[in-house]
Amino acid sequence: ARPVGRMEPPAVPAATFERRVVRSGAEHHYLRVRLELPDGGARPSVAQFKQLVVSALRELHGEVGAALPVDVLTYEEKSLSAILRVISSGLVKLWSALTLLGFYQNRRCAFRVLQTSPFLLALSGNSRELVLD
Repeated sequence: ARPVGRMEPPAVPAATFERRVVRSGAEHHYLRVRLELPDGGARPSVAQFKQLVVSALRELHGEVGAALPVDVLTYEEKSLSAILRVISSGLVKLWSALTLLGFYQNRRCAFRVLQTSPFLLALSGNSRELVLD
């Protein structure tokens, strides 16, 4: 026999919280970079640009760093800007090597990392460069 009158609400399980950290599973990272040569002079070709990136890696990380697979996807000789692709595990090595490079053909230079993303499409446009009418 059931008691008449009040019904007890069904038992609600206690809320549980679980912390999840999701790391990007992207195989590659993409960097938009610009080479700054304050004194002007000859501008590197795409082959010289790639060699400069490899030499920066070798200078900071040795032969292991120089063996890091880095691809120059686009290069504009006029603006000295490029989009580089690197395996995700090598992003920090590449970024640090580019940041610490100070000379190109005995001339002062500096790499500026403008954007980075695990998605190439994210580098296709820059909201900071939008011109609104």
